[in-house]
Amino acid sequence: MRCPQCDNDNDKVIDSRSVRNGLGVRRRRECLACGRRFSTFESVIPEELKVVKRDHSREDFNRDKLRAGIVNACYKRDISGDDIDLIVGKITAGLLRDFEKEVDSLEIGKRVMEELRELDQVAFVRFASVYRQFQAASDFISEIKGLKK
Repeated sequence: MRCPQCDNDNDKVIDSRSVRNGLGVRRRRECLACGRRFSTFESVIPEELKVVKRDHSREDFNRDKLRAGIVNACYKRDISGDDIDLIVGKITAGLLRDFEKEVDSLEIGKRVMEELRELDQVAFVRFASVYRQFQAASDFISEIKGLKK
């Protein structure tokens, strides 16, 4: 790891801690050249997992894109960033466990809806409106009636 101060690549790890419920590691480092301390974060990168879109195109799984979709659904709701990170981590871990090479975007959407249904009903309906491509107000009404069951 290169020091942000002097650009030297010789450092030692002072402390390591598990973060995001074991989905990452935070390391505190010290540069052996200038003595500056800095932190790094490590996590698994799901490079191999491809998402099959509705139009049958494929793209790399992007955890940040998943998070952005959930953040949009939770806009102006009383939901913490930590809650969102836990959902993203849970969905990502499940996808990596259950799929080897490819996952359908509809499967990702289904898992997001399951998590949002438990977390916040408004966020759930917002996400469902995009995921299920609502075309009319009656689509919203049907979804809300389904929540009451």
